[in-house]
Amino acid sequence: MSPYKIEAGTGQHIGDRKEQQDRAALFAAPRAPGYVLAILADGMGGMSGGALAAEQVIRTAKQAFDHFSPLTDDVGKMLETIAHDAHTIIKLTSFSSEKNPHSTMVALVITPERSAVWAHVGDSRLYRFDGPNCTERTVDHSYVEMLVREGKLSREEARNHRLSNVLVSALGSHDREPQVTLRRVDGLKAGDAFLLCSDGLWHYFSDAELGAAIAMNSPRQASEMLISKARERTTDAAGDNCTLAIVKLAEVPAEPKAYSIGKMKRAV
Repeated sequence: MSPYKIEAGTGQHIGDRKEQQDRAALFAAPRAPGYVLAILADGMGGMSGGALAAEQVIRTAKQAFDHFSPLTDDVGKMLETIAHDAHTIIKLTSFSSEKNPHSTMVALVITPERSAVWAHVGDSRLYRFDGPNCTERTVDHSYVEMLVREGKLSREEARNHRLSNVLVSALGSHDREPQVTLRRVDGLKAGDAFLLCSDGLWHYFSDAELGAAIAMNSPRQASEMLISKARERTTDAAGDNCTLAIVKLAEVPAEPKAYSIGKMKRAV
């Protein structure tokens, strides 16, 4: 029996934009019992181009996960394939639709072997929590993050930098292939949790705030709380699309013990 049960949910808000260009989904694998995929994409591009790109990420992921088998396939390679296939199709869409669609991607797979594997492209993030404590998060593929890494910008300066939305890697770019960053952790346990979110959400919270909200609430309650608080903190009616997916590993309830008269006699 698994040492935990999986609780998951998604949530989103259009913000102050005219269109919702983010997408998020949760999938089970038909050919891989016990495997769960959470995926989020933040589309970019006017005239519905961003929505098309994000939708393509979700479709590509579902098709790949529907055919995934742990007997023949590797989770990490599947996630890389999803990113590169979506990238190729989004580029082709730009030719046929006369749009310039792009998208970020962050995807997480939980396995029945108590492992988590994730991949990301762009600045949509994954946070990993042990209870309320943030143990790690993805590093954005952004120009500002590159400046921080080079010591040219502090973390605080980066938070509200005017170029904070400039990406150095994205799906659909005609200039370069996407940088796909993979990570794996083993030994998952009850109390661990994961948050996937677009920049329209993470921009408004500290790691500690995110961890506390997720640890103290169900995925649905935490989603509603975080989106509501993000909207409260938005200024000048300039809030971006706000989207998240939460995966929590919870304790398996102990089965109540029931004793019949017959069983009690035998025990005596």
